[in-house]
Amino acid sequence: MPRRSRLVLPGVPLHLIQRGNNRQICFVADEDFAVYLHWLHQYADETGCRLHAYALMTNHVHLLVSADRAQAPGALMKALGQRYVQYFNRTYRRSGTLWEGRYRSCLVQAADYLLVCQRYIELNPVRAGMVEHPAEYRWSSYRSNAQGEGCALIEPHEVYLALGTTPTDRHASYRELFRYELEPGLVDEIRRATNGNFALGNARFSEEVASLLGRRVTRGQAGRPRMTKEG
Repeated sequence: MPRRSRLVLPGVPLHLIQRGNNRQICFVADEDFAVYLHWLHQYADETGCRLHAYALMTNHVHLLVSADRAQAPGALMKALGQRYVQYFNRTYRRSGTLWEGRYRSCLVQAADYLLVCQRYIELNPVRAGMVEHPAEYRWSSYRSNAQGEGCALIEPHEVYLALGTTPTDRHASYRELFRYELEPGLVDEIRRATNGNFALGNARFSEEVASLLGRRVTRGQAGRPRMTKEG
């Protein structure tokens, strides 16, 4: 059975997850994280991708990107993945694959879900029990988005920029979003959409994406359709 092609639309944010093969460790030392971010910056520029948020975990990565070309995110992940595998295998004297076969992704409705998705990504180290607050984790975009620490990687989305008229106001408004954890229902919704290659948004957004792409973009009902009687 052929694999479903990924949902990608120019200008629409995309949440991507790439995991280590069999959930193996992908980052061993601080230098590994730094090298990955260096090449992420390089290939994002080369492919025309704008990075809004990220979190590098020990055995997987989360990225939130948008681009003017539908092919750009795939080109980014291919170039970045191959370059990092070469580095990792050379550094740790290993061979073979590092990443799971395909990265997973979902289209994100910017108006209602972009900041929710950014919180989901930057709260990953907290949910994993690695830190108590996202500011304590070095390898995510939280310090850039919430505290203004210089990060040439991050290009804020228009929804983020609307949080305030000045950088100081935006940082304060963004930090306020993290006073509370994400509702479990939202966490599950993001996971289902990303793992299933679905659209993350309200019904109208899903309908618009389905119309543009000519395919189903939400999870179907399990089981066979029920037979109905005529008459």
